[in-house]
Amino acid sequence: MAKENVKPTRMELLNTKGKVKLAEKGHKLLKQKRDALVLEFFSIIKKAKDLRTQVDTQLIASYRALAVAEAMHSRLFLETATLSAHAAPEVEVKTANIMGVRIPKIHGVAIQRNLLDRGYSVQGSSAAFDEAVESFEKSLNLIIQLAETETALKKLLVEIEKTNRRVNALEYNIQPELKRTIKEIQAHLNRLEAELFFSLKVTKKRLEKKAIAEEEAKAKGKSN
Repeated sequence: MAKENVKPTRMELLNTKGKVKLAEKGHKLLKQKRDALVLEFFSIIKKAKDLRTQVDTQLIASYRALAVAEAMHSRLFLETATLSAHAAPEVEVKTANIMGVRIPKIHGVAIQRNLLDRGYSVQGSSAAFDEAVESFEKSLNLIIQLAETETALKKLLVEIEKTNRRVNALEYNIQPELKRTIKEIQAHLNRLEAELFFSLKVTKKRLEKKAIAEEEAKAKGKSN
């Protein structure tokens, strides 16, 4: 038998057939889930690729603006203005559910602010410094979006690999093993049925011979 602990009975045959149907249903659902996750993955990966390009471009622009501001002021002025900010930007993290996978939804809080909300004094600063600050705010906003998409990609990839392993296990291991067990149980039951049929046939012939012999004996007794 495929498994030593499997009893070759009709009840076990019915149970195994039920397991095959359940495995086939699970295999179909898992394939649908995997395909949906793959579609979502490629949809997000395109967005992440575009965001990565935007981040790289925006950061180059931000550091250029910072270099101009530093040339007009000084490093000490920049550091002092940075430390005078009222509060650092924050992020708000929520989750979305995609086929059972919890995907982070990250939103920047107070990333892009007006001059008065930034905290540093407008006196002594310049338009070049304000532009540098605004440029880095845009960069941070894009980085947060990129973090959301790349984290989502990692989670989706892990779930796709896990689901694919389950699909393969059902398709190449569990279902074939169950079907092999069904064939072996059925073959065993067929052998038992054939042996029983042969045994009944032999028994019938013996009984027929016995009945004939008894009839002949009775007939002989009467003739004497």
